[in-house]
This record gives sequence, structure tokens and C-alpha cells, in this order.
Amino acid sequence: MLSPPRLPNQDIPHRNDRRPDMSQRPPAPPSLQELRKEIDAIDEGMHRLLMQRGDIIDRLIQVKQTQEVGSAFRPAREASMMREIVQRHRGILPLDTVESIWRVIISTFTYVQAPFSVHADISVSEPAMRDSVRFHFGFTVPYVAHFSAQAAVEAVAKSKGDLALVSATSSRTPWWLELEADGAPKIIARMPFVERADHPASLPVFAISRVADSALVTEVETFSVRVSGWNAEVARALSPLAEIVAVPDTAFDGAALLVSVTGATSIDKIRAALIEAGASVRSVALVGSHATRYTVPPTGPKS
Repeated sequence: MLSPPRLPNQDIPHRNDRRPDMSQRPPAPPSLQELRKEIDAIDEGMHRLLMQRGDIIDRLIQVKQTQEVGSAFRPAREASMMREIVQRHRGILPLDTVESIWRVIISTFTYVQAPFSVHADISVSEPAMRDSVRFHFGFTVPYVAHFSAQAAVEAVAKSKGDLALVSATSSRTPWWLELEADGAPKIIARMPFVERADHPASLPVFAISRVADSALVTEVETFSVRVSGWNAEVARALSPLAEIVAVPDTAFDGAALLVSVTGATSIDKIRAALIEAGASVRSVALVGSHATRYTVPPTGPKS
């Protein structure tokens, strides 16, 4: 059968000339009011979860009264928690904010379980130390300033469950000698746990308190080492092996050392390096331990 003749100006429509289906339009973006409602719901949810956490802590306090005695600090658990938070974090909210929020939550609930004060050595830098205390412990936990590390450590030694913060990189006195005895407070943490450029509480500090052995983290062990024959050559021999804080001991022509030993080395290697460099080791005592510091690359956490 022949096709009917095409009328003038009657073209066959091309498939690309079809009008768009109005039902296929993308949905309109949410309004500001809708977004604010979502934010309000999230804020309410966070508050309710914090109150729920408080209810659990209240039950935990009742259990501890009958089953557990000692400090409420749990350095190993806190280190594990902070690692998980950093690894999970993404998006536009600064990691500094997240870290500080969680540190304050942990510290405040610890304080609720067993009230304590933070004794801080402000001789190294009062503003920097105060920033560190507020960043990690907030404003609920009492803050007590001292003019030396020795005084801060002694205050903790006389307390039932307080905590001291002292510089982790320098000292005028060998305060760690007070940690050598059995039953004495020990180094339980090094802060900030998360290291990165421009940290708002970047002052390196040791936290010192009494904690149950089962609650400690021993990735880095700290030793009090007393030596004779300490000099610049011995210090250079030791520097590649461990982090050292040294205070001269003129009575023995030596020094009192605070040595931080990671899993890559051992205190026996430190002792051997000292002897090989010409020093004499007078005594060695374990005075604490802490978690390996978590370093965030310059590019920051994942986004």
C-alpha cells in the first residue's frame, strides 16, 4: 500500500524535539525553615543522648560502689575512643571541635563518678597550660595552678584521686623522682593525644595520677633513669633512641632523666647506649606509661 502524500511544511518530528516531561523535574531544594527543623531535631537528639549517657553513668556509680575501688580514670579506654573518633570523623566540622567536645564529655562524666581536681604547673607558660586544661577538662573540673611541676605532683600524691599536668618536654626539677616509689602516682597519659599543626592546645603535657594497672595503656613506657657522667656526647647518643627530659645532678656529675620508650626500642637498649657512650647508670625505675600519639597528616582528616 502506498503511503499518503506528505503535506507541505509537514515534517516528521525528531526525537530530540520532544517537549520535556514536566513530571521529571528535580525536586525543589528544602527551605531554610525545613533545614532548621532538621538541625533542631538533631540538637534535641544529642541532648537526649547526653542525658541518657548520664543515666548510665548514674547506674555505673552504683555498681562501682559495690564492685570496684580506685580512680575513675581509664587511659586505655580513652585512647581507644579518641582513635575511633579521629578515624571516623569527616565533613566541615573542625576536628579540634570534635576532639574538645569529647574530651570535655569524658572528663566531666569522670568527675561526676569520682570528683577530682587538675593541678597544673604554670611555670612553663600559664596561658598555654590553662588552654590545655580547659581544652581537655572543660570548666566543671576544678583547676588548681602551681608554680612548679614538683608542687603539682606533690599535691596529687597527697590527694585521693586528683590529676597533675606538667610539661612533657622540659623541666627545671626532676619531679619524676617522686613517682618511683610503689603506690606513688604515675604518668598515665600524654596530651594532646591527637597531634597536628595549629592545635589549639598544643602544649605537650604529661597527665599524672593513680590508676589501676588494668586501666593503663603501655604503648609508650616512661622511666626515671639516674646516671653519672652525663654530658652532651651522651645526650647525642641517646637522642635517636628515645625522647629524653634531663635535669643536671651536680652532686654526681650526672643527671636525672625521664626517658620515654616506645615499642621500637627497650629500656635495656637505652641502658646499653648510655654505658657505651661513657655514662654510668645508677638506677632505673618505671614511672608510668601512655598511648602512642595519634598524628594527623597536614592535609587533615578525611572529608
